[in-house]
Amino acid sequence: MSDLFYVTSPIYYVNDVPHIGHAYSTILCDALARNARLRGAEVFFLTGTDEHGQKIEQAAKARNETPKAYADKIGGEFKKLWDDFDISYNRFIRTTDSDHELGVQKAFEIMRANGDIYKGEFEGQYCVSCETFWNESQLLEGGACPDCGKPTELLKEENYFFRTSAYQDRLLAWYASDESLILPKSRRNEVIRFVENGLEDLSVTRTTFEWGIKLPKSANDPKHVIYVWLDALMNYVTALGWGTDEHNMRFWSNATHVIGKDILRFHAIYWPAFLMSLNLPLPKRIAAHGWWTRDGAKMSKSKGNAISPREVADAYGLESFRYFMLRDVPFGQDGDFAEKALIDRVNSDLANDLGNLLNRLLGMADRYFAFNVAAADLPCFDEEKKQIDAIAATLDPLFEAMQMHRYLEELWKIFAIGNKAVNDFKPWEKMKTGASDQVAELLVFMANLLLKGALALSPIMPKSCDLIAKSLGVTIDAPTRRSLIDRAEWIASFTLAAQPPLFARIDAPRLTEIPTNAEEKANLITIDEFKKVELKIGSVIEAKRVEHSAKLLLLRVDLGEDVPRQIVAGVGEFYAPEAIEGTQVCVVSNLKPAKLMGFESRGMVLAIEDKNGLRLARPETATANGAPIK
Repeated sequence: MSDLFYVTSPIYYVNDVPHIGHAYSTILCDALARNARLRGAEVFFLTGTDEHGQKIEQAAKARNETPKAYADKIGGEFKKLWDDFDISYNRFIRTTDSDHELGVQKAFEIMRANGDIYKGEFEGQYCVSCETFWNESQLLEGGACPDCGKPTELLKEENYFFRTSAYQDRLLAWYASDESLILPKSRRNEVIRFVENGLEDLSVTRTTFEWGIKLPKSANDPKHVIYVWLDALMNYVTALGWGTDEHNMRFWSNATHVIGKDILRFHAIYWPAFLMSLNLPLPKRIAAHGWWTRDGAKMSKSKGNAISPREVADAYGLESFRYFMLRDVPFGQDGDFAEKALIDRVNSDLANDLGNLLNRLLGMADRYFAFNVAAADLPCFDEEKKQIDAIAATLDPLFEAMQMHRYLEELWKIFAIGNKAVNDFKPWEKMKTGASDQVAELLVFMANLLLKGALALSPIMPKSCDLIAKSLGVTIDAPTRRSLIDRAEWIASFTLAAQPPLFARIDAPRLTEIPTNAEEKANLITIDEFKKVELKIGSVIEAKRVEHSAKLLLLRVDLGEDVPRQIVAGVGEFYAPEAIEGTQVCVVSNLKPAKLMGFESRGMVLAIEDKNGLRLARPETATANGAPIK
């Protein structure tokens, strides 16, 4: 690894409070930064907020606030969350920072002097949500934005344009120079195809709103503000001092951008073109991860399906949350949040595999050796030592390739070797036969194994691994990592210390309601969700009680189909079978079939329940069977 490492998260747009998609990006960057530091690199880790643009101006106006006051409030929520999550950033940049604004104005002047910025007029469809212009050929049916699906508006205004088209060949040559430049590699192919189809020049200023960075005075054009993408993308170098005090620009030589797949085009096409115009080096890597979804839909405030990372971390612990986020989904693919999956990871991986192994080591060290264990050599575990060091040697390339799920999957094989060794070795039996030297050898082996594992796991679960190392009498740092992982050395003796169990098993979900926005908490649904439910009128042609049940009636209901439906209804405490036969009821007809008391039920009869009991929902007058309820 280079002696310098620069990693950036996206700068998050302040029209939305943080959700777990934001947390995933930031935790991933934090893991990369911590891993680089542990490998001896000097690191600069950047995160922050994107605070200009028409959306922010509109959102602030709707709340009777100034754009700056609104940006201060939402930007402050991001910064507080990252601070509470112990994110190890070096700078939290805001695009309203004065040094950033000066750097953006300088970039505009240089690009214009180079002939890469010119004034023209734009007429086309504009998406306020994505801050993006689109041609007619790019729009979805009905003129919707191809990125977010929201309506676009026809816009005609004077703009300054950046000559993106002039950089098409240089961009293609750059992509060809390194297959690992854009990760995952499938995304690289998408970018190449897009550029090969031809690039159009990019609008970089607006005149229809005021909340943005003004053009430099040299432009003598005060009605324009610099458009969001030239403004936002420049943060990666202005944060290092470009355009003002450039003392940290040395980190730019080894830059990694971590972004969501929805903004890849801006980072892999427009951003390098800007850098080429400014005669600045290009980033070493652009890593585009997938979306975190809920029920298959991307999380967003507008959709009402965002999950609060703070609530999840408070319920299950920050370290467990970090592990789950990086373990459960392959990098680049979308991940659907499920509380059960999180619980399974905590119980299986953390409590059973890792936590139990540490507990077994400390328990035996205390019981048999008063926490002091030593073994000059480990002949009983020569083969296992080779396996562990071989696994450890494969980890760094996986981390650098952003394959965190594979990294953790391989790392857990080390802990599995440890648990298997205890089970096979049966130290409790060896102690009965006086073979304490062999048991000491086992415990030294286990301590080394846990320490190597903790060193590798530390970037992802730093606090837990610090506690593991403390219980082993060792500090997690770069020299220890080089010794035990890079040079595959093994320690001969340990002075251990008691440690309360790190990971408790979880017996029941801790989030009775996944926290989202106010609409979801109110259990509101969209008209499209309601349309999925098929409600029909049907006539009960036969009813009888289900044996051994006081509540259930077995109904045959005519819904105007070839064969009557069999439906099990829980109304038997309020209706005798003969009171229902020949009457009409309202039925959910597309409910997935289920078995109740051994009888298949193919629908649900609707009823009304209040303090007076339960009554069937029925049509006001006789209605054709199968008639839809809308």
